[in-house]
Amino acid sequence: MESTISPSPQRRRFLQRLGAWVGISAAVPVAGKAQSQVANASGAADFLPSYALAQKYKSLKQSSYDRTGGNADRFQIKSGATQELFNSAGPGVITHIWFTISAPGANHLKELVLRAYWDGNPQPSIEVPVGDFFGLNLGQYQIFESAYIACSPGKSLNCYFAMPFRRAARITVTNEGKQDVGAFYSNIDYQLVPSLPADAMYFHSQYRQNAPTAAVAATGPKLNPDAKDNHVFVEARGRGHLMGVTLGVLQNSDGWMGEGDDMIFVDDESKPVINGTGLEDYFLGSWDFGGRDGSIPFSHRFYGAPLIVNPERTGGRYCCYRWHGDNPVTFTKYLKHTIEHGHANDRADNYYSAAFWYQSEPYTDFPTLPAVADRTPRMHIPA
Repeated sequence: MESTISPSPQRRRFLQRLGAWVGISAAVPVAGKAQSQVANASGAADFLPSYALAQKYKSLKQSSYDRTGGNADRFQIKSGATQELFNSAGPGVITHIWFTISAPGANHLKELVLRAYWDGNPQPSIEVPVGDFFGLNLGQYQIFESAYIACSPGKSLNCYFAMPFRRAARITVTNEGKQDVGAFYSNIDYQLVPSLPADAMYFHSQYRQNAPTAAVAATGPKLNPDAKDNHVFVEARGRGHLMGVTLGVLQNSDGWMGEGDDMIFVDDESKPVINGTGLEDYFLGSWDFGGRDGSIPFSHRFYGAPLIVNPERTGGRYCCYRWHGDNPVTFTKYLKHTIEHGHANDRADNYYSAAFWYQSEPYTDFPTLPAVADRTPRMHIPA
């Protein structure tokens, strides 16, 4: 009986490449040994997966392991203190970050701030509360998996964004809470390489919040053609490409918090050139994520809403993420990524977000990080 099981995408691509290579070999006469060798050599790179080829890097890790040889493999971070997690000369690339945290503070995911500095720059190109960086924008843990970040059982946090550096890289975490962190476990995997490609870009992540957003009262039709009063995920200057965002929303009133269109300015500060059809659509769900009584959390490779609690009610909580890995949004001199809070900004909910992008130069012109008390999620009930 003929099998009805389809090959995996990887195997299908392998078979397609193999068939094309064999077909070419059969159709083209071999004019001599040299030509045969060229044909075989040209097929080798496609024939083998990259991990079966010789690698040109040195694999390393920096971690919180116990330097005495004991089992206290953790950092203890006092209130107000900064702990260096990573420091390396380059050229190299960070390939994976893993954290797990034991802390008495209920809001430690908002109190701990992650910063990264590239090539000796005194200002960070990553400056985000730990929770927002890992998609836990409302300060509570939720298990999920995506292409670039994940939260696993046991409250472990993972990031797979590649972070190249040419001369140096430094990563820190600062405890802005009032209580000491008893155990901050860290493993950061990286590679040292002979050199980086000339067009390798620097990784960035920026935190923004509006808590609450300002509802816009309409005197006529609700219209917002120019993104005025939108929540801003990121604003940056230079050349690069946007990889995506995480967003947490805490509702301050009943009703569906979505309908806000995504609007992205690219190389033109006067008007957005990319316009979407609603918050739920931008995060690749639909129809209110299932509605007041039918919402189901979801998480997929490039999009998700892994946290949906008390939907469409006062106090409702949503955490969402959207990655543009299939089609990073490129810019040559300017980027501003925004989204409405409600249709034409008619809602006053709390928005907490992080944006992720690459630029050709380390970019550090970030807005001032809000005080820890201000970025701790709490409802603001309209009078």
